[in-house]
Amino acid sequence: MADATPLKERARAAVLGASEQLLALSHAIHAHPELAFEEHESAARVGEALERAGFAVHAGVADLPTALTATAGSPPGSGPERPLALAICAEYDALPEIGHACGHNVIAAAAVGAGLALAPLAEELDLSLSVLGTPAEEGGGGKVLMLERGVFDGLDGAMMVHPAPVEVVQMQTLAVAHLAMRFHGRESHASMFPEEAVNAGDALTISQVALGLLRQHLPAGDQVHGIVTHGGDAPNVIPGETEGIFLARSPTLARLSALVPRLRNCFEAGSLATGASLEVVELSPRYSEFLADAAMSELYVRNAVALGRQFPERTDLRPGGSTDMANVSLAIPAIHPMLGIDARGAVNHQAAFTAACASPSADQAVLEGALAMAWTAIDLATDPARRSGLRARAEALRAA
Repeated sequence: MADATPLKERARAAVLGASEQLLALSHAIHAHPELAFEEHESAARVGEALERAGFAVHAGVADLPTALTATAGSPPGSGPERPLALAICAEYDALPEIGHACGHNVIAAAAVGAGLALAPLAEELDLSLSVLGTPAEEGGGGKVLMLERGVFDGLDGAMMVHPAPVEVVQMQTLAVAHLAMRFHGRESHASMFPEEAVNAGDALTISQVALGLLRQHLPAGDQVHGIVTHGGDAPNVIPGETEGIFLARSPTLARLSALVPRLRNCFEAGSLATGASLEVVELSPRYSEFLADAAMSELYVRNAVALGRQFPERTDLRPGGSTDMANVSLAIPAIHPMLGIDARGAVNHQAAFTAACASPSADQAVLEGALAMAWTAIDLATDPARRSGLRARAEALRAA
């Protein structure tokens, strides 16, 4: 096994040397939040930072205008002697109204930082390095679309980090389906001519009641939640059109396939009771359960601890989130560790967490997350057993 220490020190120097640039990138993305598939400015900032570092950057890949690939090092190849092909994933979409309350600005900057650390070492490591800009994690399934369209083909592994209130080896995720339901009825004056209406508002209410009753009978781990996005236009007009978005979550895709029809039945109940017609659309590809690569996780933890990160034995971070990185993990070895920041009691998807993601603690997480990923890649590339083991696991997943 080659001595990785000098290479890790060079990676550290690269991250520290680029620290001002990386933190400026994180803060710029944070200050200009963009929603799923609309992250034009954020994607451009990521691409420009990587291009300045010598990466070959291709924007608009997989027919997604805000997706990108940036490559450095040895060109990809085939056969047992080909370079080790690793990807670092960047996310940069925000949430409606509350902005970067999941810290995707930190994810993007840390991914760029890992890329900047590894690119000067890539040929020495016989590494084919990709930094992938992946849009629309918050409900659009950008990584699933990129996976289906070949962006992850030929890779031996992928990794990313994600901010959270506490350090966690691997986010425990649920599979999820994003369902939009629309009822089409007929409006009428609520007082003078109610008998002329087909009440789409009642259809939505009946559906919500049915969903509430269904929850009592769901298997442990299954979840349903959602919002009304349009309930009507005026109190004296019986609604002719209503809409809602609901999420169905289960521990596995197989379980999810059994849960989604039960939600649809609840929507159908509203339609049947009122006479309103129903339209149900899945807003994105379904996200799967996460199969974390244990060997890569172990290396990441070892490197993060060496940088001073601390992983508590127990946390209050319960299973329940979902990510399109999970689908990647079923196709190639992948990890998605949670990067603890001082959120002062706030949790993901709260406005106070948005503020925490531009704090000194988040800035520290950008640099240390970048370096922990870079060091993990160095460990994988310099140890022949780890290198061949990762490649074998990738081949096994591809064959499954």
